[in-house]
Amino acid sequence: MSATARDNFKPERSDSRRQDRPSPQPSNVSTSHKRTASGNPRPTSRAVEERRTERVQVTTRETLVSRTRSPERRSATASGDRRRAPAEDQRPRAPEAKPRESKVEPLLPVNWEPEATLLPHTSAPLASRISKPPLASSAPPSLQPKPLHELTLEAQEAVILEDLLFVFMGFEGQYIRFAKGYNPYEERDRLSGPTFRILPGLDPSLQDLTQSMLKMATHYSALETFVDVQSREEFGSVNHALCASIRKFLQDYLIMIAQLETQFLTNDTFTLHVLNIHILPTGQMMFQLYALAHELLKRNALLDDETDESSDSADDFDHILEQLREGGELVPGNMTGKKICKGGVVLGLITKRLEAMSGDPSARALLTSLLRDASRPYMVMLNEWLHHGAINDPHSEFLIKEQKSIRRERLEQDYTDEYWERRYTIRDHDVPPQLEGFKDKVLLAGKYLNVVRECGGVDVSKEVKDVPRSFDDNRFLDNVNNAYAYANESLMQLLLTTHALPARLRSLKHYFFLDPSDYFSYFLELGASELRKPVKSVNTSKLQSLLDLVLRQPGSIVALDPFKEDVKVEMNEITLIKSLQRVVNITGIEQGEALQVPTNQPVENDKNASGFTSLQLDYAVPFPVSLVISRKTVWRYQALFRYLLSLRHLEAQLATTWQTHTRGVTWSHKSSSRNLEIWKRRVWTLRARMLVFVQQLLYFCTAEVIEPNWQALMSRLEEKKDAKDAPVTPSGADGDSSGAKPVLSRTVDELMQDHVDFLDTCLKECMLTNSKLLRIHSKLMQTCTVFATYTNWLSRELEKSDPDLSGTTKPPLMTNDQWKHFQAMKSQRPQQPSSSSSHSQHNESTSSNNPPADGATKDFAELFDIMKKWESNFSRHLQILLDALNHYAATETVVLLSLCARLSTANQGTEYAGPKAEEDVIGG
Repeated sequence: MSATARDNFKPERSDSRRQDRPSPQPSNVSTSHKRTASGNPRPTSRAVEERRTERVQVTTRETLVSRTRSPERRSATASGDRRRAPAEDQRPRAPEAKPRESKVEPLLPVNWEPEATLLPHTSAPLASRISKPPLASSAPPSLQPKPLHELTLEAQEAVILEDLLFVFMGFEGQYIRFAKGYNPYEERDRLSGPTFRILPGLDPSLQDLTQSMLKMATHYSALETFVDVQSREEFGSVNHALCASIRKFLQDYLIMIAQLETQFLTNDTFTLHVLNIHILPTGQMMFQLYALAHELLKRNALLDDETDESSDSADDFDHILEQLREGGELVPGNMTGKKICKGGVVLGLITKRLEAMSGDPSARALLTSLLRDASRPYMVMLNEWLHHGAINDPHSEFLIKEQKSIRRERLEQDYTDEYWERRYTIRDHDVPPQLEGFKDKVLLAGKYLNVVRECGGVDVSKEVKDVPRSFDDNRFLDNVNNAYAYANESLMQLLLTTHALPARLRSLKHYFFLDPSDYFSYFLELGASELRKPVKSVNTSKLQSLLDLVLRQPGSIVALDPFKEDVKVEMNEITLIKSLQRVVNITGIEQGEALQVPTNQPVENDKNASGFTSLQLDYAVPFPVSLVISRKTVWRYQALFRYLLSLRHLEAQLATTWQTHTRGVTWSHKSSSRNLEIWKRRVWTLRARMLVFVQQLLYFCTAEVIEPNWQALMSRLEEKKDAKDAPVTPSGADGDSSGAKPVLSRTVDELMQDHVDFLDTCLKECMLTNSKLLRIHSKLMQTCTVFATYTNWLSRELEKSDPDLSGTTKPPLMTNDQWKHFQAMKSQRPQQPSSSSSHSQHNESTSSNNPPADGATKDFAELFDIMKKWESNFSRHLQILLDALNHYAATETVVLLSLCARLSTANQGTEYAGPKAEEDVIGG
């Protein structure tokens, strides 16, 4: 402010007043210099010496300001421990008049020449690049102002008013300066805001009022630095939008300062109290902005008050892994040490503060405006996700996180549904409060639409129009609900109609559940010679050709299946029981956790595995049906298929044994030895019990487990299809959609979950998810298999033991035709391997199941002993299974009661019938 302006600001003193007071009074006792807001002109009885002193003082101030108006980095900035941060925006001041007192010019030192310099670029495009001016305390003594205690009260008020106008813009004044602990070259100090001190000597009547107004100056300086810092690239678009909104308020603030300066220069009644009244609303606004900025800075750990507890280490860990997958390197520059507060967290802080200040109308209006401006880029991302299924989030601040490393091509090897479950996930800590109750809908809407978009069902070039741009828009919730309904309907239409999902599921049932099984029985007959080989010797290509031939056989249901080309034959060297036990032991399915399929970890293969025990089918599914029929679900189908195949194969083996017992002369001939006939009947009884066990188990799994659950799945699928075809009633203007058909409850995720639940229920009710039942069931199946395998050995031993058949003469109870047939079969029978080799070949079975070690003929006692051990082994394990079924039917799966009732008939009349001890049930 020039001296001429200062003279214009002061009213001319009349000569009459000058003559009334002959001599000037000291300033400390005179009351004529007090500036008031009453509108009365100031007294003009100031002495000539005082006027000259004041003029010199103002001139000195003008010279100091004009010399320091081109700021520079002091030489101390070259030190290594000083961080160079973006400087505050230097606001140009009005040109000042040339000082009239030229005698002050020689007081300026020659060696103190501060200059402004340019700071390096930052990622904030509008950040100030002008260096900070030197501190006023570093100016030479000749430039220091006259002490305040030497000025009159009116002069003190004048210089304090002028200083405040500079301080309000972030500069030091003559008498108001930065506190000694403040360093303008430190970014952290500037973000906290400078604290100001008033030089000693100010009148107490002005001291407190001035001190209270300095808070607004602190807030402005801190906000100016906050805008420069938070506008950097790494803080995200929400912070950028917030800074732009704050910058508008700061621009209005500077306009107000310019208006106050005009008042100061032109209005005689403009006093310190008038200034305080004018800045009260603005000061409150600056305080609210400063409080919000301070909280954001603490969250970003840019101030000392914040700890590292808020950082999400798991999210950082995922971020680092994603960078590594994309080819990044683990160098210090690429690792984020602290999580930046951005995106939804910023919106959440503003919303939380808005709720806390809802009783203050001005604060509520201010924060509402900030929230509206800051949420605009977030709403752009939200609308792009809701209406195009795409994420445009360069700063990782959206509530949906995309794992770009998980691609659609991995679906063929994905046994954990990674593509669907982990490609798009929710950042739970970054969800704005406005979306907290709808985050799942937002996730699903984008995921559904993303699938449709990848299939070409969404025009991404079409611009999203007529959508809400802020959270306070009345259409905000309707926008989310409508986008969710549209995405769900589009994907459901794509799955159920375009890609014929119900027909796909029926096709899976034909092949994996053997419904019907006529074609598969034919396939097993054609491929029996190949399937009997060890698994490593099986020709899979030959089996595939046989399966293709069978599937194209006219007259079969599967011949009309349009998806039969997708069925492939595979060999799995790991036995079904080992595979299931591994899954159960890893996931803890018995504790109620979800069943997880195994990964590709090494497992010991079964050395005695054959083609029958290793055969499994595979099914190729195109995208997007592969989301529903994923590798995870195909593994479940394969487990059920291998279990049903093992039961059918064992049933076929026991049926072959029945044919041998019925048609073979050795068994059908009535021997003259009564003990031998009793032994044969015991063998037939055990075979019949085993056949009942296998058939009842097979019937239970197919007719009482798979079929009812399948019908329930298809009925739910039909409900979804009916709901999809039904018209949707648009919701009213008030958002009430109670009159609409509840289509939203039928979602693609529900469909996928229904499918997985159907398979898990079948696995559980078929006793394939309980390690104890698996162990007992494995022993029973092994006993039956060994018995059926050794039928030929028993026939030879029976022939050797029967005195009627071991001789060369025809028995009296045998016809001539039977004797000729028996002799012909005996002569054509190839040389059998010794029993010792057969014993070693089946060493994995229990010792009681093994035949005698040598090949000699056994007497009746030894044959009865072998039979007794087989009967005991089968009966004991069957009774343990029955007791275990009763136990688990009462505690977990009630449907097992039906199986328990069916199997109990196979163990009636034995010494093991009846309940067993608890340790036998659980430990068996």
